[in-house]
Amino acid sequence: MNEHDDEEREPTAAALRANHAARAESAAARAAALCRYAERRGAEHADAVWKAAHAARVAAQALAVLSESAPDPAADSRCARNAAAAAAQAARMAELIDGGAEFSARASRAARAASQAAAAVAGAGRLGADEGLNGEAAAAESAAVKAAEDAGWIRPGEPVPSVATGVRSPEVMAMLHL
Repeated sequence: MNEHDDEEREPTAAALRANHAARAESAAARAAALCRYAERRGAEHADAVWKAAHAARVAAQALAVLSESAPDPAADSRCARNAAAAAAQAARMAELIDGGAEFSARASRAARAASQAAAAVAGAGRLGADEGLNGEAAAAESAAVKAAEDAGWIRPGEPVPSVATGVRSPEVMAMLHL
């Protein structure tokens, strides 16, 4: 390996990071918006509200870890996967609060599909670098955002609420595979 190989590899890692970071940011924003939605609508669903808030914190933690580390396609894809999985959990809670309404069920399925696509990118043997899977994951994330808007969970143009990451314990970091 020579210096030229390192120069070619670095932009690839940076480009992959941008893809993973965009998906992680989108998923974390979805989770935060769903947390706010659950808090507004879920007065009689305290457990679902708590789970949505926890999911938003986990997504925010995954995004924070991604932003604090050096570009690494495998680690970055795990952060995006964790944020998407947390957003899927928040979507399930919003679906429960909505009583399984059609648009809510559709949005929850789209969130699960985005989580599964992100998991495929981060899967063994792919390590976040498969361009085809990255494209599929980006499309699935966009579809999840659109479905959440259709369900009324996200209001286009509304600022994304901030979510505190809380304490990142070694146990949580191990659970997130980071």
